[in-house]
Amino acid sequence: MTVADLFNHLAFTPLDWILMELGVVAAYVVFGIAGFGTALVAGPILINFMSLSRIIPLLVLLDFIAAFGNLLPSRKSLVKAELFRLLPCMAVGCTLGVVFLLNLKSDVLLLLMGLFITAYALYSLLVKVRPTQLAAGWAIPMGTVGGLFGALFGSGGFLYAIYLNSRLPAKEQVRATQAALISCSTIVRLSLFLLAGVYAELSLLLLAACLLPAMALGSWIGRSLTMKLSREAFVRLVTWLVLASGIALIGRYIST
Repeated sequence: MTVADLFNHLAFTPLDWILMELGVVAAYVVFGIAGFGTALVAGPILINFMSLSRIIPLLVLLDFIAAFGNLLPSRKSLVKAELFRLLPCMAVGCTLGVVFLLNLKSDVLLLLMGLFITAYALYSLLVKVRPTQLAAGWAIPMGTVGGLFGALFGSGGFLYAIYLNSRLPAKEQVRATQAALISCSTIVRLSLFLLAGVYAELSLLLLAACLLPAMALGSWIGRSLTMKLSREAFVRLVTWLVLASGIALIGRYIST
C-alpha cells in the first residue's frame, strides 16, 4: 500500500484535518503546562472522526514523544526520590487498570473519578487554609490510582500533579518529575498496544505522524506559558485544569 493509498484510507476532509489539528494543539498546550490532560481535551474532538479504540493508542504515541520533549529541557530538575516513590505504585495501578478494562464496566469508575477530581479542585480553590505538604505515604494511593485511571481512561496524570505540587517547592521540579512519570506510563501502555498488534495498522502511524507538528506546537506554547508563571499562578492554573477535567469526565459519563 502506497502513502497515497493510506491517505485515501484515512478519508478525512480538509475541515476534518483542521479541527483535529486544532484539537491536538489545544490538548498539548494543556500538556505543556500541566503534564496531563490530552485525552480529556482532544478526546471529545477526535471522537467525532474516529473510534475510541484508535484515539487512545494515537494519543499514547503522541504523549510518549511529548513527555520526553518536556523532560529533556528540565531533566536536571527531576526529583528522583519522588519518582522512585511513585513508580512502583503506578505500575501496580496500570496492571489493575488493564485487568479492569478487560473485565469490568468502567462507567461507574469514570463517574467516581470525575466527582473526586471536581471535589478536590473546588476544595483547593475555595479553602485557603490547608496543609502545605502531603506526607510521603500519599505516594501509594496517588500513584496506584493514577496508574489505574491512566490505563482505564488515559487520564491519571492529574493525581501525580496533585501529589507533586504538594510535595515539591519549585514548578520546574514538578514539571520534570511529572514528565518522567508520564514517560514511564506511556512506555507501559505502548508495550501493551504493541503486544496487541495495534500499531501494525500503518494508517494509525501515518495519522500520528500527521498530527505530530500540532503536538509539537502545542507543547512549545504550553512550556512557554509555564515559564512566565509564578509558582502560585502555576499551581492555581493546574487546579483549574483539574477542575475542568473532572467536569469533563462527569459529562462523559452522563453522555454515555
